[in-house]
Amino acid sequence: MKEKKENKKQSRRDFIQSSARYTMAIGIGALGGLVYSKSKAGEYVWQIDPFVCTQCGRCADECVLAPSAVKCFHAFDLCGYCDLCGGYFKPGVMDLNTGGENQLCPTSAIKRSFVEDPFFQYTIDEELCIGCGKCVKGCSSFGNGSLHLQINHELCVNCNQCAIAQMCPSDAITRVAADAPYKIKGDFTKPTS
Repeated sequence: MKEKKENKKQSRRDFIQSSARYTMAIGIGALGGLVYSKSKAGEYVWQIDPFVCTQCGRCADECVLAPSAVKCFHAFDLCGYCDLCGGYFKPGVMDLNTGGENQLCPTSAIKRSFVEDPFFQYTIDEELCIGCGKCVKGCSSFGNGSLHLQINHELCVNCNQCAIAQMCPSDAITRVAADAPYKIKGDFTKPTS
């Protein structure tokens, strides 16, 4: 009888140990599956085609992130470094100073710095940019189109059904391979600040 009780204790101990092993194996398997699915989801990213984008302003409002993952990027090789920048100043401004009342950007995300007379460099503060597209529209209308809207892949959560893509009236947002370069109008290189 005593031997039978000891076998039961041992089998109970074996049961608990094997249950713990199975639970750990299931947990590790689930974690591996999650990592695998995340890596598969990252194979494609959302991207805006600047040749199709109409700067409708929906990128600022429709993104699931606040502020939007859509940011203004600057193709410096296309920029004329103009004193009167159509992406920086409101149309019809008379005084070319950097006061907020003269700026087209509602958050002052574009920074203007003097290079030499009459040239200025314009850089984007991504933290302030909300992706409204006002600067891009101004640059395209009155300049050479060096400002572009683009989804910052470092910020985007890569939703399966991008809310912005669903609301885009020009169908400018599509999924592309993650290793594909950003679509831009010039030789874009992100400036280091």
